[in-house]
Amino acid sequence: MDIKQLKFLCALDDTRHFGQAAARCHVTQPTLSMRLRGLEEELGLELVRRGQRFEGFTEAGERVLAWARTLLAAHDGLYAEAAACRGQLVGTLRLGVVPLAGFDPMRLVGLFAERHPELRFQLFALSSEQILEGLGRNQLDLGLSYLDRLDPAHFQGLELAETRMGLLYDQRHFQIDGERLSWQTLASLPLGLMSAGMHFRQSIDHGFRSHGLTPQPKLETDAVHQLLQAVERGLCCAIMPLGSGLDAHGSHLRLLPIEDARTLAPLGLILRRSAPRSALAEACFEEAGLLLR
Repeated sequence: MDIKQLKFLCALDDTRHFGQAAARCHVTQPTLSMRLRGLEEELGLELVRRGQRFEGFTEAGERVLAWARTLLAAHDGLYAEAAACRGQLVGTLRLGVVPLAGFDPMRLVGLFAERHPELRFQLFALSSEQILEGLGRNQLDLGLSYLDRLDPAHFQGLELAETRMGLLYDQRHFQIDGERLSWQTLASLPLGLMSAGMHFRQSIDHGFRSHGLTPQPKLETDAVHQLLQAVERGLCCAIMPLGSGLDAHGSHLRLLPIEDARTLAPLGLILRRSAPRSALAEACFEEAGLLLR
């Protein structure tokens, strides 16, 4: 068994496709398949269910996969630890971010990149549940998410901001007076909202319910870029977090604060407590607390 076989196994889990996993690992598909079969033979277990295409992992495969991710995290952590001993931070920081965060993630990325030019970054737009799962499985180093569902026994949280809400609209299509909007005014507008079940949407629904209102959204989506496209075309207005930088996408966009509108929980940076966790993640988490204080 070698580290490449474990990387092949994890790449297959990430892509759910033999060809894409091979491309990610810069090998041919036959090579990837052969190395995975070699791993199965060595362990005496069937790990992958195969047909005409990838059909998933066996129960044993899921258990081995969890160990593979732990070993890979330890492997990467070893190199990051060695670099830290040399006074360097190198490697790739994997950051999971909720789609509509009231804190611009580029502030963090910019801070880390300025202090550590050798760092690389991977950003993933995920739900709050997916971020916690990714941290728990060592698929992510840090998460930028809401802190209300955080188990302090397993995760450490650093509060970054209270997320307040505003109405994003295109001034070429809508003329809205005032410097602050009421929930009653919002209910009369054609609204584009994130899909039901998402944390930010739950906070919006709570705001309407607390004022005895039931909105009828014109558009619902789980993709922020589609929401921005709809706003720019005048199809709707959208409730967005203040301080997210979304209104900077065009001079014709305006983000107007909503009275008494905030998410149900503060936004924060999240780090898993249990080992192995990389020196890279620990250092960035600590620096975020110092730099943003």
